[in-house]
Amino acid sequence: MDAHQHDTLVQGLYRQLHDVFENSDQAIYLYLDDVHKICNKRFADLLGYGSPQEWAAVDEPFPMVFVASASRRPLVTAYRNAIERFVGATLEVTWQKKTGRTVDTKVILVPVTYEGDVFALHYISPK
Repeated sequence: MDAHQHDTLVQGLYRQLHDVFENSDQAIYLYLDDVHKICNKRFADLLGYGSPQEWAAVDEPFPMVFVASASRRPLVTAYRNAIERFVGATLEVTWQKKTGRTVDTKVILVPVTYEGDVFALHYISPK
């Protein structure tokens, strides 16, 4: 599948979940891969980005940029379990902010499917 198709999928699922993204009291992001992801304003703000678009434009390896080193393995493991085995998870994650500072959170990660592709939907609450 090419990048345009992935963009179309991410945007389509976002449109389907628009009310959740825009009205939840929690920070939320939807992840397909390092390039194809989308978040709400609360998550962008949590990590110090000016907008969801600025956050989504970062196309470097997700865990290396956004996740503090001690939280990388648990988050990647939860993601793989969601994508490969359709298993949801709750875990504590320390995020790396744009400024280099960190923020501790609780994350609920759930698998969702859209048009045959599996995504991980993350709900984040500051600790």
